[in-house]
Amino acid sequence: MQLAKRIQQLPPYLFAEASRRIAEKRAEGVDVISFGIGDPDIPTPAHIVEALVRAAADPANHRYPETEGLPELRRAIGRWYEDRFGISLDPDKEVLPLIGSKEGIGHVALCFIDPDDLALVPDPSYPVYARGTFLAGGDCYFLPLSEENDFLPDLEAIPESVARRAKVLWLNYPNNPTGAVADLDFFEWVVRFARKYDIAVCHDGPYTEVAFDGYRPVSFLQAAGAREVGVEFHSFSKSYNMTGWRIGMVVGNATMVDALMRVKSNLDSGIPQAIQRMAIAALEGPQDCIGEHNAVYQRRRDRLVTALTRMGLRVRPPQASLYLWARLPEGQTSLEFATRLLDDVGVVVTPGIGYGPHGEGYVRVSLTIPDERLEEGLRRLEGWRG
Repeated sequence: MQLAKRIQQLPPYLFAEASRRIAEKRAEGVDVISFGIGDPDIPTPAHIVEALVRAAADPANHRYPETEGLPELRRAIGRWYEDRFGISLDPDKEVLPLIGSKEGIGHVALCFIDPDDLALVPDPSYPVYARGTFLAGGDCYFLPLSEENDFLPDLEAIPESVARRAKVLWLNYPNNPTGAVADLDFFEWVVRFARKYDIAVCHDGPYTEVAFDGYRPVSFLQAAGAREVGVEFHSFSKSYNMTGWRIGMVVGNATMVDALMRVKSNLDSGIPQAIQRMAIAALEGPQDCIGEHNAVYQRRRDRLVTALTRMGLRVRPPQASLYLWARLPEGQTSLEFATRLLDDVGVVVTPGIGYGPHGEGYVRVSLTIPDERLEEGLRRLEGWRG
């Protein structure tokens, strides 16, 4: 059989390849400790799981769901955004639940990108921004994120011809993989840029609730005029430790939300309603679980910063996100470093090159590892002489 060129040319997904290598090592009998994927190890709060159990027993939830989600969920998302960010959303036009935010991020390129169209994509960044563009037949113009610029893109450095050709601008703050954050002044600059060039802004914001030292991340939609030019993707995965349940949302510009709903209605049959009920319980129930989880992540952050610094890596303690972005000593590539670490002591970190060429020279270290495994991983890291 002959596969489509888009599949033949599609690189392996970063974490799928990492999982393969880990499986190989474990098959060899190696006790692998992974600081790779950002998958919260803390269980979903009990009251949220209990809502799922109750909803699963209701026959009304055993049938096909609707693409646009339960009205009760859309309203709950709207209320949460108003309580958290002071943003008033129309739940019927400006809110759309997703089968995890990754699904919406992957599909939204189909709404804006025709063959040979251009998307502006940060480098380094979450790979799905570029992969979705590629699968839609578009091209990417990569925006370098440098430590010297606090890992924010320099929009003024984009050539005029590129800006006029671009259809979409991708952003992600708090940032994966760098842990960088952005303020409203930056987002308002983004809005002015998008208006000038008629560009749709897609902001990926799943880490706004994972923050440390009293910091409170802002939403892109808090910027004046943001809803005129863009949307924000969010997720229950990181806020409520619900990665396994696959539910998220996109909110903002009504035209963009409707376009994505039209794509989804032709490709999926919606989120199981019992999981939607679970999400409602997460949004409307007690929120103290978020602070409790963040205290755990902050303690892990501090332990890892100390250990990585002793190894000779340079690390800025992040104000938010689930990751440390550690700069390697000169002369080492991220893939070589990660490979030697796995081979020598059975510890996994993610090579920065997997997030784009400007990720070279860094590795990403996740905070989502149980404490006892974290301590064993730290013992190995601190004893390694790589």
